[in-house]
Amino acid sequence: MLFANALVPRARGRTKKLRERGPGLRSLGNERCLMFRFIAFLRAINVGGGRTVKMQSLRQIFESLGFFNVATFIASGNVVFETTTKRTETLERMIEKALKEALGYEVRTFVRGEDELAKIDNYRPFPGSKFDETWQSNIIFLADNLNTKLKQNVKALRTKTDAFEVHGREVYWRRRRKQNGALFSTVPLEKILGPAFTVRGANTIKRIVSEYRPSKMR
Repeated sequence: MLFANALVPRARGRTKKLRERGPGLRSLGNERCLMFRFIAFLRAINVGGGRTVKMQSLRQIFESLGFFNVATFIASGNVVFETTTKRTETLERMIEKALKEALGYEVRTFVRGEDELAKIDNYRPFPGSKFDETWQSNIIFLADNLNTKLKQNVKALRTKTDAFEVHGREVYWRRRRKQNGALFSTVPLEKILGPAFTVRGANTIKRIVSEYRPSKMR
């Protein structure tokens, strides 16, 4: 039995619905490899400005890197895949390089393991605070942990219509909307965080975790 520590060759024709079987030992020829499931969150995919990508093309780019069971979740740049390495920073750099070569522009990528994403979904920010249905929940994914100064700068963004809580490599963001669904104001996140973040609705994260829940058996 082989527990591989490197990426396997290109996996043609191996894309399947991940819920059919969770990560674990996979047969690759005469060998068996331990596979791990990850979710890649891509920044600014399908938001206009010439950055439109078909999901089939996106899956093909990931498959070309040797990833298995590649699937996209809605068209906002969420890609689920399996691979034999657990090094998320390596995966992020590989994916960013492949996307730039294929699309012609940079796409910042933020990778989380399935267990890690489940913990992110289960975390309950803002203890003791009450938010009604006019508040929208978002999660900001970061490349690294914020230093003390950046944490203070994020907290300083809090207003009557925006609340923030930093937890690990994520920022939980509650945002109030008007009755017509419009936002009260924009938040200058890029002035503080630069391009090293991407935002997803908390409901989207919950749906991904529910669809591709961490396997009970390893």
